[in-house]
Amino acid sequence: MHHTILLTKAMTNLLKFIGVIGFLSAYLLQISRASVVSTGDFNKDFFVTWSPSHVNTSEDGKARSLKLDQESGAGFSSNQMFLFGQLDMQIKLVPGDSAGTVLGFYMASDQPNRDEIDFEFLGNVSGQPYILQTNIYADGSDNREQRIYLWFDPTKDFHTYSILWNLHQIVLMVDSVPIRTYRNHANEGVPYPRWQPMSIKITLWNGDSWATRGGQDKIDWSQGPFVASFRNYKIDACVWNGNPRFCRAGSPTNWWNQKQFSTLTSIQRRLFKWVRNYHVIYDYCQDNQRFQNNLPKECSLSKY
Repeated sequence: MHHTILLTKAMTNLLKFIGVIGFLSAYLLQISRASVVSTGDFNKDFFVTWSPSHVNTSEDGKARSLKLDQESGAGFSSNQMFLFGQLDMQIKLVPGDSAGTVLGFYMASDQPNRDEIDFEFLGNVSGQPYILQTNIYADGSDNREQRIYLWFDPTKDFHTYSILWNLHQIVLMVDSVPIRTYRNHANEGVPYPRWQPMSIKITLWNGDSWATRGGQDKIDWSQGPFVASFRNYKIDACVWNGNPRFCRAGSPTNWWNQKQFSTLTSIQRRLFKWVRNYHVIYDYCQDNQRFQNNLPKECSLSKY
């Protein structure tokens, strides 16, 4: 009898717990849906900025590819600008011998003192790993490059590359794994992108003057055309309406500004450390020679 009562109580508590989780999941899903501003159709959310003949979009608008050949590269940009939020894009990179090619997936403010958050995928000769370079521009200053080797072949399948940008931090993620953070240390005199709206840009171009082994490996045009593919993007962000206060406000719609997103979770911290320990091949914060032993101030401040 006693065991039956305990079992009944345990089942009741479990059902309550499941009910709470279900409620929270539904609530978070509702918030997410309320703030998603993308349609999933490249033709509706983006416009071609460069060489339309080198941009191929599926009939339903849900998939797109860019082509680079000796004639031209190509690019497209979002119709709207955003101030804070999260952006996810599934990308399959240029396969084979891609040395000298550069695929940029980034946000930029297009102002003289521009802010910018960059993913740059640097092609390589066949059999060598792709290098993912990230960079942050804040109030016109950059020189914040980091490079990693990806832990998979990004040309075999689509992977999700994400930017979380809020009042507290910028987190760059690959398949939800945080590979880079940049915290808001404006109170310490470190520039942070927080006032200028940014658009989303994707470009595929010839960067063989610098991209692969410092420009030693040039593009082998006989291996072309070079094609990168995109699908299943989501823009969950605050659309710029001319008033930064609207996007900086704490609200259920602006979920990214809430406290739980102000730093990495414990699981994210473990993954971040794993990337730092095993996959980083260059970090400006460790390049004393470049900065003549005067590293940028953020290098000595907390990463999360």
